[in-house]
Amino acid sequence: MSADTWNAAVRDWLTRLFARPNEDPLKTVAVALILCLACSVVVSAAAVGLRPLQERNASLALKREILRVAGLDKPGQDVERAFKAIEVRLVDLDSGDYVDAPDPMSYSYRDAANDPSASIALGEQDIAGIRRRPQQMPVYLVRSQEAIETVILPVYGYGLWSTMYGLVALYPDGRRAKALTFYEQRETAGLGGEVANPQWQAKWQDKTLISPDGTPVIRVVKGSVDPSAANADQRVDGLSGATLTTNGVTHLMQFWLGSQGFGPYLEHLRACTLADANHQAEG
Repeated sequence: MSADTWNAAVRDWLTRLFARPNEDPLKTVAVALILCLACSVVVSAAAVGLRPLQERNASLALKREILRVAGLDKPGQDVERAFKAIEVRLVDLDSGDYVDAPDPMSYSYRDAANDPSASIALGEQDIAGIRRRPQQMPVYLVRSQEAIETVILPVYGYGLWSTMYGLVALYPDGRRAKALTFYEQRETAGLGGEVANPQWQAKWQDKTLISPDGTPVIRVVKGSVDPSAANADQRVDGLSGATLTTNGVTHLMQFWLGSQGFGPYLEHLRACTLADANHQAEG
């Protein structure tokens, strides 16, 4: 059937359809279907057309969060320009080594986690509730005179209702926290959702996350931390009424700071920091 014949047949069918009485059930159903089809086409076209803008806004939002946790955010600043102070690298989690990549900022660990060829199944080791772990993850570095001043790690894991995505900034020793943020989560507002509260996030500053032997020791406790306790620097106040969410934070931090996460990389980082310190002492 040629295009002209097809178009003529459609016009004829529509003419006969709309000539029917308004109370005709066939006309009602047909008009509803036509409207649904037209609306779906408009929505699909809008989604496709807006996707580049949505992706750009998501990238800017992430860069803004990285700058914030790095302590480099300023009101009204040009995010793209400020982000040039951040060095983005990809890390092979098994070896802890950097991986060369032409544009590491374009790498999506979320996509990699859904790709069996770019991730591994965790099984019983999945304390963070993520099922699969990407083989590579990005890290964000702030340097001062070539030496690493801050290293920022993306972390994520399941809480009560949602996967919580965050960033933890570490001192060069790779053991203590400078700052923490959770920038994406859908936990219960006023309860688990308080992981996004800057006042609670500020409690993580200077906390010891990892012991000298490389074991993750940080834990979110129920209630408040006893400042007189010997391990007070390894504990963070819990969120009232949000036990499962706070347990989720503990588990995801211990996973990503451990041997299945950034543990090998942080071991390398500590070795390099120690070597630099010894070199400076000898000099």
